[in-house]
Amino acid sequence: MATVATGDEGTGGAAGPYALSHLDALESEAVHIFREVAGEFENPVILFSGGKDSILMLHLALKAFAPAPVPFSLLHVDTGHNFPEVLDYRDRAVARHGLRLHVASVQDYIDRGVLRERPDGTRNPLQTVPLTEKIAAEKFDAVFGGGRRDEEKARAKERVFSLRDEFSQWNPRRQRPELWNLYNGRHAPGEHVRVFPLSNWTELDVWQYIARENIELPEIYYAHHREVFQRGGMWLTAGEWGGPKDGESVEKRLVRYRTVGDMSCTGAVDSGADTIEKVITEIAASRLTERGATRADDKLSEAAMEDRKREGYF
Repeated sequence: MATVATGDEGTGGAAGPYALSHLDALESEAVHIFREVAGEFENPVILFSGGKDSILMLHLALKAFAPAPVPFSLLHVDTGHNFPEVLDYRDRAVARHGLRLHVASVQDYIDRGVLRERPDGTRNPLQTVPLTEKIAAEKFDAVFGGGRRDEEKARAKERVFSLRDEFSQWNPRRQRPELWNLYNGRHAPGEHVRVFPLSNWTELDVWQYIARENIELPEIYYAHHREVFQRGGMWLTAGEWGGPKDGESVEKRLVRYRTVGDMSCTGAVDSGADTIEKVITEIAASRLTERGATRADDKLSEAAMEDRKREGYF
């Protein structure tokens, strides 16, 4: 009598011994995206700041092309108010892997009078012009970003391949369908595509994968004593950017950072999580996204992130 195939033979079924784990599936998807871009575009670049998501992207790119080198250069938009620990990590990673780093400096644009300092000292919103002009000058046709859909509602609207027009602007109405992991990279001259290989990852996924792969991170992601002051319900680091002001007292607290950006708008959280296992436990119990809890630039308005993305920001 004929045997009816069930589709599970040789795979052990959905939960069989050959099924991919959740993290393996996310890794496989990201590796596939990196390889698709390498085969479809002429001059891609990876946004790399030394923050955990960009570190994860670089780790996945190294896996995607090993034993060959990563066929992309790196790009960092330097606000001039970055955490020194993160910049040190960035430079060590570039040297370790023999990569080329492009730097677009916000300070250069301020010095030339193209951009003006904001009254609040925050430079994150000033990154758009240096970013878009560097993309145009270097003729990058695909730009990898570490944005994830769980971070913020504007980022949740993004496709994995997100088209930008000749002015680097984003129009949500021009989003393309991405059925069956088929990505459309077609673009007209002057346009480019923003690529988000971590779209389907969560903050918890990121940390669990970092733990599994034993990926080194800047030490500020773990609990440490730091001098901070409170503004807008967040613990900020004092610096030349304009903090603290009169009436804002500095105190030493045990804190860590969930996300890393400009010092003027990235808050620390009270935490004793000084190991990766403790960080994972802490995140699993959290009910606030990392950006919602620690990024003042996202609180400028209800649609702050979407407005910046429409102008060319990530």
